Amino acid sequence: MVLYTAPFPNSCLSALHTVSWALLFPCYWLADRLVASFLPTTYEKRQRADDPCYLQLLCTLLFTPIYLALLVASLPFAFVGFLLWSPLQSARRPYIYSRLEDKGPAGGAALLSEWKGTGPGKSFCFATANLCLLPDSLARLNNVFNTQARAKEIGQRIRNGASRPQIKIYIDSPTNTSISAASFSSLVSPQGSDGVARAVPGSIKRTASVEYKGDSGRHPSDEAANGLASGDPAEGGSLEDACIVRIGGDEGGRPPEADDATAGGQARNGAGGAPQGQTPNHSQRDGDSGSLGSPSASRESLVKVRAAADSGGSGEPGATNSKLPYKASGVKKAAARKRRHPDEAFDHEVSAFFPANLDFLCLQEVFDKRAAAKLKDQLHGYFEYILYDVGVYGCQGCCSFKCLNSGLFFASRYPIMDVAYHCYPNGRRSDGLASKGALFLKVQVGSTPQDQRIVGYISCTHLHALPEDSAIRCEQLDLLQDWLADFRKSTSSSSTANPEELVAFDVICGDFNFDNCSSDDKLEQQHSLFTHYKDPCRLGPGEEKSWAIGTLLDTDNLYDEEVCTPDNLQKVLESEEGRREYLAFPTSKSPGAGQKGRKDLLKGNGRRIDYMLYAEEGLCPDWKAEVEEFSFITQLSGLTDHLPVAMRLMVSTGEEEA
Repeated sequence: MVLYTAPFPNSCLSALHTVSWALLFPCYWLADRLVASFLPTTYEKRQRADDPCYLQLLCTLLFTPIYLALLVASLPFAFVGFLLWSPLQSARRPYIYSRLEDKGPAGGAALLSEWKGTGPGKSFCFATANLCLLPDSLARLNNVFNTQARAKEIGQRIRNGASRPQIKIYIDSPTNTSISAASFSSLVSPQGSDGVARAVPGSIKRTASVEYKGDSGRHPSDEAANGLASGDPAEGGSLEDACIVRIGGDEGGRPPEADDATAGGQARNGAGGAPQGQTPNHSQRDGDSGSLGSPSASRESLVKVRAAADSGGSGEPGATNSKLPYKASGVKKAAARKRRHPDEAFDHEVSAFFPANLDFLCLQEVFDKRAAAKLKDQLHGYFEYILYDVGVYGCQGCCSFKCLNSGLFFASRYPIMDVAYHCYPNGRRSDGLASKGALFLKVQVGSTPQDQRIVGYISCTHLHALPEDSAIRCEQLDLLQDWLADFRKSTSSSSTANPEELVAFDVICGDFNFDNCSSDDKLEQQHSLFTHYKDPCRLGPGEEKSWAIGTLLDTDNLYDEEVCTPDNLQKVLESEEGRREYLAFPTSKSPGAGQKGRKDLLKGNGRRIDYMLYAEEGLCPDWKAEVEEFSFITQLSGLTDHLPVAMRLMVSTGEEEA
């Protein structure tokens, strides 16, 4: 299948679209800024609390007439632009495909050669998030603002979080001989020049913070942004997908304390709120704690590791790679963040950052085209293949006029083979103005020695939002299943007698706009989709697993000091009291119940409306997909009103490891 790298089939149509948008944009921008000036967020209200009332009134009286005058002046140009723009949308393609080729060891071509479909299997990591990248005036309805700066910052945080190598921790303890699963929240251990992971002597304590120590005066957080994020190997040996750290038990079961850092080499603790005059979700510079591309931000969202040297801390290069010295620090409470329930076959946690070695990223509500371009540029530092600006505009197959695209966005480390997009035809009211739909992708993740392709299917969707329209969401779930079945049938080049492809996984993710605990969502909870696809967080209709938490935040409290950083939000969500305070809960039908009183009466852990489902059937015979890890991520605190979720899926081939 040919993937579309431009929105229009020829340069003439592209030029006409550019002209039409140039005529439309001034009117669009002025209207957006005018409305946004009357919709302050809670953060802006707090910033202005100390300003005199007359100053705010003076600014309103001064700028509003200017905006109105310019808006009226731009209307004739916008009208001409609209007449030109609208018919062009019938020729527009439903997505834009972007590839930034990476020929390094982390590139797509190199990844395909890693798995031949033999051995015990391979794991793949998926993540989904709703980013609320709407035009600024609409984003403020969800208490977030500055869409363009948020898009850039979100891309930096995801890239820097995902580019960390994965680590497995072996714990030597008289009472625990198990091996923890591959940790979402760890950095690579030192390794030799041969690229083989080394066991680190001594002990390591886990925390939600990190500090790199670079050489030659260069701060290693810059290396993470410029080197590791782009797939470049560190000096002294390439970074593996996973490394091993062995933690030995000391007397009393207490690891030795980490030494203090050398003067000037340790980042200060800045987990508090943003500085006065600086918003927590934009205007970040290198050095600001809100940005994970900055020195102090790497402390906020990664893990600090120190390898204790043998024989009293000799620090010889033979024990650790001299190019990658790490420091360890931590708190005892962090050790409980990754939990395995006695009845659970996989680990789960609330994580302060995106999982290491993230393979596939599905995003929703990336509606703003300029924000999508900024997000794409940032994520290309880690993901080689990206689909953005997905959807349709104007009057097309969908019934109503579409002002916004679908908001869907997809990024992958593996090559994309086939793509299909469908718009839901039954959206109504405000949701009908966006071309919400489903994006279906087929990716190649390996090949067998017999040149059979190993592929996977990923579906990303965003369902109808209005809470009273359960029937519409159920219709959309029906369409989702039908479209996916057609997509798999049309893109499959295999037959039972001559299988040219082996299916490794089939994953559905996105914002479903219903939860599994609200009484108003019973119709969706019982949908047949959940019989064909498995939800790792769900026991049954209306019944969640005890560790599952909501993914929709209470928008009124997004900028509270207790939750304004990834670490702070992580700590809050680990307690039941914190979840009741800062997560959104199902709407109460009791008349007169206030927000606080309503939450006191509720049970559960909030509204989980962002889903990751996987199929156990329809895969290659004798292959099996099982969840290895599941996490709720706080790395985008202050930047969106949703919690991203991530799932690491192990595809087992049934063969024993040689």
